[in-house]
Amino acid sequence: MASLQDSYQKLIATAKQVTVIQSASGILLWDLETKMPARGLEQRSEQLALLDVLTHKTITDPKVGRLLDGIEGDHGFADMDALQRRNVHLMRKSYEEESGLPQKLVEELAKQAAITTDAWKRGKMAKDFSIYQPELEKMLALRKESAAILRDIKGARTEYDALLDIYEPGMTVDRISELFATMRDGLRDVMDKIGSSDRRPDLGIMSRHVPTAVQRRISEAAMDLIDYQVRGRTAYGRLDETEHPFTIGYYDDVRITTHYYENRFTSSLFSILHEGGHALYEEALPREWKYQPIGGPCSYGVHESQSRFMENMIGRSPEFLAYMLPRLNEITNGMFKDVNKDDFILAVNAVEPSKIRVEADEVTYGLHIIIRFELERDIMSERLSVDELPQAWNDKYREYLGVEIENDAEGVMQDTHWSSGSLGYFPSYALGNLYGGMFLQKMEADVPQWREYVGNGNMAPVRAWLAENIHSRGSLYDPEELVRVVTGKALQVEPFLNYLDTKFSEIYDC
Repeated sequence: MASLQDSYQKLIATAKQVTVIQSASGILLWDLETKMPARGLEQRSEQLALLDVLTHKTITDPKVGRLLDGIEGDHGFADMDALQRRNVHLMRKSYEEESGLPQKLVEELAKQAAITTDAWKRGKMAKDFSIYQPELEKMLALRKESAAILRDIKGARTEYDALLDIYEPGMTVDRISELFATMRDGLRDVMDKIGSSDRRPDLGIMSRHVPTAVQRRISEAAMDLIDYQVRGRTAYGRLDETEHPFTIGYYDDVRITTHYYENRFTSSLFSILHEGGHALYEEALPREWKYQPIGGPCSYGVHESQSRFMENMIGRSPEFLAYMLPRLNEITNGMFKDVNKDDFILAVNAVEPSKIRVEADEVTYGLHIIIRFELERDIMSERLSVDELPQAWNDKYREYLGVEIENDAEGVMQDTHWSSGSLGYFPSYALGNLYGGMFLQKMEADVPQWREYVGNGNMAPVRAWLAENIHSRGSLYDPEELVRVVTGKALQVEPFLNYLDTKFSEIYDC
């Protein structure tokens, strides 16, 4: 009869197989978005579907169930250490959820994701939702089918709760609604306060023409500054160009992408910092936990906390911008030599309601996410149909942000997430802001000189704090528990709102 530890090691070996397959699938997805020729789409959808099915088969193999039953039923299970028990818990969760999904549905979802993403690209380019709509309807129907199955397996109250748990374990639509209601009111208060200020940013600074070749050198400087390594024998990353920036990878191979706009040079700069924050998290996960369930990131929201922490709380801080302005002048041969520090800081941090989520400022960004959350909630509850999405989107942007959407490319088709079936993902962005507010409050207590370090171009203390407090804990805790372990407090909205109020009151002198 196999010993408890023998069974546990076999379970961990299975977890490694799953991780290796998923990381291979990730590289194929990266290639699809960056290097794959146009005719390769159908072939690639078959490849991705096969890998998803292989992952599904590996996780749901009956021997995994027998291993889990044997381990959990062993009298020595209670004496296993916390790391081992967490690994068993995470494998049990994956096994139960994957076992409930029919293989045919898994395959259909993978194929449809590639097809719908292609339709999204074509529809967005043509500014025509009708090109995208039929494939999106198919994808959402498949996702609702899987959500109904997962609801029963997880004992979730709603199908949307079952999907939210994929990205943010333990989160529910009711809990998010509560948090977002407080955040929405607080964001509006900050917006009103800024609106009362006499200071007005010179947005012309941000729209100066910076050639793509020069922006690539700015990207290199930004990657060097945060120590995202893309050159030499210690490199674990690379930078490529895509329509929609993203990060993909695992431990020693974590790749990021960006998009260059010659009349919006900061778009690429801050996408580098954002995606670089994601990559730093993946690379700094505990080496001894590699290929184990606990060796992955905590949640999508915690992942977003790391990207937006680096992009906004560090990258848009007055200290970082004061450091960067002279470097930008060096790289651009004095293109900003007539710009003073305070004007630059104000222009970068300009608060102005906009149509595009990825270009939104720190204050209004959360409202973009709340809109998507409410639309997803209505889609999943069947209060909203796909053909009604464009108008519902436009109405909410008018109500929440006071902007008029002129076409579907800048409206309902601006994001790729729904095309891949990622309903439940969007709330993670705003939750990441809330986690980041909690983490920043704790870091300021632990490293009170962090602004001075950043102002001198020294990111090492910030990276070290993040690595020690967040990255090193991998997936040992669910997100709200991680927040409590790191900060000693329950998740709250106020630290993020206080951060915004303090920062923008100083920048806008209000």
